[in-house]
Amino acid sequence: MEKLRILHTNDLHSHFEQFPKIGRYLRKAQADTSVDQVFTFDAGDFMDRSHPLSDATEGQANIALMNELHYDAITIGNNEGISNSHQVLERLFTHAEFPVLLANLHEEDESFPKWCNPYEIIKTKKGTRIAMVGLTAAYPMTYGPNHWHVKLISETMDKVLPELEGKYDILIVISHIGLTMDRYLAKHYPEINLIIGGHSHDLIPNGEKVNNTWIVQTGKWGHYIGDIQIELDVDHHITKIRPQTIATSSLPAAEGDAEFVERLSSQGTAVLRERTIAKLPLEFTQDKLLTIKVSLDAISSFAGTDIAVLNSGLFLDSFKSGVITEDDLQYILPHPMHVVKTRLRGSDVWRMVMEMEKNRHFLKKFPLKGMSFRGKIFGNIIYKGISVDEETRTVYINGQEIDPYREYELALLDHYVLIPFFPTISIMGENKFLFPDYLRTVVGDYLSKKYPLD
Repeated sequence: MEKLRILHTNDLHSHFEQFPKIGRYLRKAQADTSVDQVFTFDAGDFMDRSHPLSDATEGQANIALMNELHYDAITIGNNEGISNSHQVLERLFTHAEFPVLLANLHEEDESFPKWCNPYEIIKTKKGTRIAMVGLTAAYPMTYGPNHWHVKLISETMDKVLPELEGKYDILIVISHIGLTMDRYLAKHYPEINLIIGGHSHDLIPNGEKVNNTWIVQTGKWGHYIGDIQIELDVDHHITKIRPQTIATSSLPAAEGDAEFVERLSSQGTAVLRERTIAKLPLEFTQDKLLTIKVSLDAISSFAGTDIAVLNSGLFLDSFKSGVITEDDLQYILPHPMHVVKTRLRGSDVWRMVMEMEKNRHFLKKFPLKGMSFRGKIFGNIIYKGISVDEETRTVYINGQEIDPYREYELALLDHYVLIPFFPTISIMGENKFLFPDYLRTVVGDYLSKKYPLD
C-alpha cells in the first residue's frame, strides 16, 4: 500500500498577501511523515503584472517566491502567456527550480519552447509511475500575434496520450483551461485520474468526480489551498482519492506577515518610481477626462487610426502634473490589456455605436470582472472621432455623417472583443490584436513623446 499527498494552488495572480500563510502550510505538509511522498503543483496564473513587484521584475520575483515554496511542477496561465511579451516569457523560467509542463504551446516553427516540456513522468519512492501533462487556455487570437502557436486541447491530448500509453500508473493533467474544459477532458479521456485545474476561478471544496476522473480547483488569489490524499495498492492502482481545500483565512497569521507583504510591494514601487516617463503640464492635475482623452490619442496613434474608444472605469486615478513614472502608470492603468485595431464597414460601426449607446447607462456602474479588468466598474464610454445625434440616431465620424458602405478603422481594447456587450465587434470586425505592448505601455510611450522629460 502507498499513500501520496498532493498539494496544489491556482490563479494566485501575485496576491502575495496570501504567501506567508500558504508557505507555512505547504512546508509543514511537505514534511508530512504519515504519507510516503508529497508533491506540490500550481495550475497557472501565478503572476499578475498589476502587482508592482511582478511588473518591475517581469515576473522574476514570482519565480523566486515559488522556488521557496518547493513546487514539483507547474503549468502556465494566460497571464504568463499573453500578458508577457514573447521575449519575457522565453526568459521567465531561467531561474525556476521546478519543471514547467505545457503540451499545447509551440514556437512559430512548431518546436516546443526550451523552457517547458509537454509532459513528465516521475517515479515515487515505491515505484509508482506518475505521468503529468500541462495544458493552458487555447486563445489563438491572442497567442498568435504574440508569436506563439497554441493548440486545441483535443488535438493536443490525441497526440500526447498515445506517447504516454503503457508508461504510467497515474495520469495527472495540470490544466489552466477552466472547469468546463476540465469536465470535457474527464468525459472524453477516461484514462485521466486527476485534473488539477485553474483559469475559471472555481472553488470546488471537495473536488468533483466526473466518471472516474477527479477534478480539483481552489478558486483564486490564494484564498484556498488544495490538499489531496491518494491511496494505492501494491500493484500501483488507485484505491482512493480524497480531495479537500483549506481556507487560507483559517490559518494563523504570524508576526512579520504584514511587513513581508508590504516589503514586496514597496520594493516594486521603488523600482518603478525610478523609471521616469514624461513631464505633464499643469492642466492634467486631477482632470480625469483629459487623462482619458490623451489615452485615446495614445491608442489611436499606436494603432494608426483616428477613431478610438475607451471606458472610464479603466482609469483608477487621473494623471498628475509634473513628472510621471512607471509607478504612476502601473497604479492608474494596472490592466494587462492589449490594443486592438478593428476594421468595420460603416453600417457595422453604426451598429456598434448603437450597442454602446444602448448599454451606456447600464455599464456606467456595472461591476465588471475578468477579461484582465482590474478596475471596479466599467464606467462611461468615451469616444474619439465619434459623435451621436440621439434624436435621429445618426452617427458622425470626425464630423461627417457615417458612410454605411465605407470601411473604418478603430482603436479598441481586447476586452471589447471578448465581453458580450458589443457583439458587432467580434462578429463583424476584422480584429488585429497588437502585441507585445499593452495599454499602459502604449500610453506611457505616447506621453514620453508628447511631453518629454526635457
